[in-house]
Amino acid sequence: MPGVVLKSLGKHNDARGWLTELYREDELPEGFTPAMGYMSVTKAGVARGPHEHANQTDGFVFMSGQFRLYLWENREGYGDAKITLDVGDANPIFVTVPPGVVHAYKNIGADEAFVLNFPDRLYGGWEKKDEVDEHRHEDDANTRFTLE
Repeated sequence: MPGVVLKSLGKHNDARGWLTELYREDELPEGFTPAMGYMSVTKAGVARGPHEHANQTDGFVFMSGQFRLYLWENREGYGDAKITLDVGDANPIFVTVPPGVVHAYKNIGADEAFVLNFPDRLYGGWEKKDEVDEHRHEDDANTRFTLE
């Protein structure tokens, strides 16, 4: 899918523990500049999404637990591709999800796990005074964007 970038993340281990570079400005896709960052915790067996943004690009980091990531192409002229990928502890990645790509993830592990996101737009705009840029397909019983 054009604009979707998956980058494997490595862990640098030493006697103190480990360190992972989540992203570097010199390795981000051209035009993607994160505006904020947050961490969410998802309980075992729970999904977030599917939803999409009209203008926002998300920059997700999956390196905790076990998640199934779902991506659906929903932009005019790009077809209807779907990608499903298991990510987290065993496959840590940074993924950018551009506007118009429907996305969801489900915690398929036994424990709660965290996800980091570095979107290029402020949630709710400056001082949270704007509408949230989000179309929630999970609220539509007839959606074609379903999780297995």
